[in-house]
Amino acid sequence: MTDPKVEAARIEVERSKAEMLGTAKVLQQRLQPGKLTRDAWESAKEKGADLAEDAVDAVRKRPYAASGAVAALALFIAREPIMDLFGKLTDAMTSKKKPSAKAPAKPAAKPRAPRKPATAK
Repeated sequence: MTDPKVEAARIEVERSKAEMLGTAKVLQQRLQPGKLTRDAWESAKEKGADLAEDAVDAVRKRPYAASGAVAALALFIAREPIMDLFGKLTDAMTSKKKPSAKAPAKPAAKPRAPRKPATAK
């Protein structure tokens, strides 16, 4: 014959054990890589949609400011090609001024004699 308190404790342990195993199964299902990936993808899509909607609302409220920001960003991104273009334009403008054919050519410089090394006294 067993004590009723011991039997009640044993039943409580079995109930707790079953509850814990159920919780472990739920956690295993939640933490499966495929499920985590799907959840992350859905969350990213929702966040992206919210950001896009906020951006559209901001552009509708301030179209000139948005246009200026886009223009500034485009200039920043294209700064190297723009600087190259301005360099080519200025080179083309300055190269149009060619020296006249009648100007005398500079005589070639005479080579100098090498210097003698200084001697210590």
